[in-house]
Amino acid sequence: MTTSDPQALEKEAIERLDTLASVPTLGGPLGRVIGWIDTLFLGLAVMALVAIAITVLLQISGRLFLPFPMAWTEELSRYLFVYMVALSAGVVLRRNRNVNVELFHHCLGPRARAGYQVAVCLLIGGFAWIVLPYAWLYAQNGAWQTSPTLRVPMLYIFFSTVVMFALLLSYSALGCIEGLIAMLRPKERR
Repeated sequence: MTTSDPQALEKEAIERLDTLASVPTLGGPLGRVIGWIDTLFLGLAVMALVAIAITVLLQISGRLFLPFPMAWTEELSRYLFVYMVALSAGVVLRRNRNVNVELFHHCLGPRARAGYQVAVCLLIGGFAWIVLPYAWLYAQNGAWQTSPTLRVPMLYIFFSTVVMFALLLSYSALGCIEGLIAMLRPKERR
């Protein structure tokens, strides 16, 4: 099938490259709210990335032009990186952008792709469910510790693990719901 519509060509190319993108996401008002939440977490992650770039540039400039190094910049960039990963982990799962090996995805039909998504989300969600209470205990260990140069309570830094596993749990539940809906949807509605 040949078409000159750029959007249709782009959609076809993405579906060929990312076979799991064919599993439909939730629509309607709930889908819009989830889209806004995705945008919020991606925006926060992008802000952390921009802050990392500014911090590293400041560190390089300080080493070149100041007589003393700014030790806090390395620590801040590390903490920003940790939060960037934690804030984007759920959206990465939702958009199927995790690193994976696609050996058989293109051979699966629409229902099997949805079932595969459900299985992956169940595994990730189960792991997040098991680890989340321990992540909270880990974060609480930082309540009486401070970071070496910034003097920030480590509770805020360690809390990134709670954020990440809570987001993975939430987004894996959402992925399971979307996969189950796609599996149970009548064939003519796909």
